[in-house]
Amino acid sequence: MRRLVAIPVKSSVVVALLSAGALYVAADVRQSMIRRYQNTISTQQPVVSPAAQLQSAKPANQAVANQTSATQAQNDEVAAEQQIAQLAAQKPAKKQNPHPRQIVVSISDRKLAVMEAGQVLKIYPIAVGARTTPSPEGDFVIINHAKDPAYSHNGKVIEPGKNNPLGSRWMGLSQKGYGIHGTNVQSSVGKAASHGCFRMRKQDVEELYSMVQVGDTVTVRRQRDTIIAQVFAAPDAASDIKAEVKTAQSSEVQVVSVVTTATVADEQ
Repeated sequence: MRRLVAIPVKSSVVVALLSAGALYVAADVRQSMIRRYQNTISTQQPVVSPAAQLQSAKPANQAVANQTSATQAQNDEVAAEQQIAQLAAQKPAKKQNPHPRQIVVSISDRKLAVMEAGQVLKIYPIAVGARTTPSPEGDFVIINHAKDPAYSHNGKVIEPGKNNPLGSRWMGLSQKGYGIHGTNVQSSVGKAASHGCFRMRKQDVEELYSMVQVGDTVTVRRQRDTIIAQVFAAPDAASDIKAEVKTAQSSEVQVVSVVTTATVADEQ
């Protein structure tokens, strides 16, 4: 009897041990699978649709395109100015204006004035050199000019028109590489935005071109000295005088009206 009882006890112990071992192995395998899944989730990149990728890439691509376009425009303008500056100096016209006209440029005001016999004929807004490419200061002479200038860049000829950074007119200064010209970026006028030249709007530069000629002087000042103060204060002074005259005339009309009213009242 003792032997019969011992056999089942041993068998049950073995079975229990085997079951415990199996449970331990299963738990270990399960923990290993959980850790592997968590690592996979933590390292897995989020899934982004092609449309979302394209949408997110648009701002970056647009910024790169804008920068490329701006750089290309700058390169075009520099190339155009360098080529047109090689234009030979021209002789003044035989029938030159008996009263040579003078151009006065105020870099600080970003304005250009045309003068004759000490009188201001017209004042125009201009674009002057940027901080990194400032406009020259000094006394110069117009040595050449060109109508509807063209230039070549990278083997391509840029004809006159909206894509030409020189605009429709060029007036070269005795300071080599600099001049007064039009622009295909009209919004830059009034700002410090050029490579040193003086840009003007299309209508303004064409009018200026018809008013001056080779041999006329160009005075450029960076600070508001006596010359600049006199030239560019003149229009304001004239406006003040006109305003005073208008006010005085208005006062005279009121006085006459009061006198007339009083006279009529007396007669009645």
